Amino acid sequence: MLVVSPAKKEEARKAEMFRGLYLIQFVFALTVALPTYIMSSFLATYAPERIVGLLYVGASVLSFILITSIPRILTRFGNYATGFSLATLLALLTLVLAFANVPWFVFTAFIFYIASINLFFFTQDIFIEHHSSDGRTGSIRGAFLTLTNIAFLISPFMAGSILTNGDYWKIFSLTSVTVAGVAFLLYVYVRKFKDATYDKVPLVETFKEILRKKHVTAIFIVYFLLRFFYAWMVIYSPLYLHTVIGLSWNDIGIVFTAMLVPFVLLALPAGHIADKHWGEKELLVFGFIVAGIATILIGFIEPSAELWRWIVVFVATRIGASFIETMSETYFFKHVASDDTHIIALFRNTNSLAYIVGPLIASTILIFFPFTTLFMILGGTLLLVGIPITLTLKDTK
Repeated sequence: MLVVSPAKKEEARKAEMFRGLYLIQFVFALTVALPTYIMSSFLATYAPERIVGLLYVGASVLSFILITSIPRILTRFGNYATGFSLATLLALLTLVLAFANVPWFVFTAFIFYIASINLFFFTQDIFIEHHSSDGRTGSIRGAFLTLTNIAFLISPFMAGSILTNGDYWKIFSLTSVTVAGVAFLLYVYVRKFKDATYDKVPLVETFKEILRKKHVTAIFIVYFLLRFFYAWMVIYSPLYLHTVIGLSWNDIGIVFTAMLVPFVLLALPAGHIADKHWGEKELLVFGFIVAGIATILIGFIEPSAELWRWIVVFVATRIGASFIETMSETYFFKHVASDDTHIIALFRNTNSLAYIVGPLIASTILIFFPFTTLFMILGGTLLLVGIPITLTLKDTK
């Protein structure tokens, strides 16, 4: 009779768990990705463009409050129950977005939709970190980011094909189905998850703990800049291309699909390089240079330019962003454990902060300056703030 050693059994169990987590990550990323680049235009059918940015602010404030409270939530309900409940809630909220036509009802559903997404991604972090080792953090995070990016890669093309006559309800109906699939996968793969003891550390104490570690403080700033970049690009680049430049949704779908290819191709090898060869600092600097210059160039492209010019510049922005994202996640998660929920929560809350600060600044700029100014300011910020902060990091290699 073949006897399987306990070590082999544990290895097989972990492999099965990661297969489940990979699948959950991909399906949930597809759920998030499908409406991402059409969301601001969808909301603009109910409110002026400047108000759209403020709706993102409201959603981000709620996200910040909930994620700050996540250790208490997880202690009471557990990570699995929290994730399953969020997936179920998201299925209902997407149906509301699909079929409701009362503005205040749509806006409320949107705010809770964004907050639930941010909270769910946090529960995924706990599952992943619980089963990860520092020696493989770059490769594991690179793999999860690659799956996420594949979902985001195919979603603009799908959305552009579905959204032929402003039929936003079709997109939200499809996302309702995919997020219901996420709830099912959670039940299949992680319902027996054993929670760690989650530290309920006050927010002020968490800030103090982070500030005592200069390298962690620096990577927080780096990650905030990345999320700030995403906030402006996700909200304002579709509005710019569709309402100012006049590109069709089909053309925008082509641009955004091509734009996301670097994430699929670069995240996994970048994580491997960070684990085995170079440190994170060099790749972060490279990312900020490329993303910063390319973002500035968006503001200089003529509205009548051929489609390939838009494709090239947007692809370049994401080449830089893919390096920043993979390296910042790798660096951070090499310095925390799965029970550091208070620190992980604040790290993920940089996304909420970016979506609070970003739209407020952008809305103010748009009162006085043309749309192109947004991209010039954003690119300059990546270069003038991102690179100096990155140079203060101490490589893990």
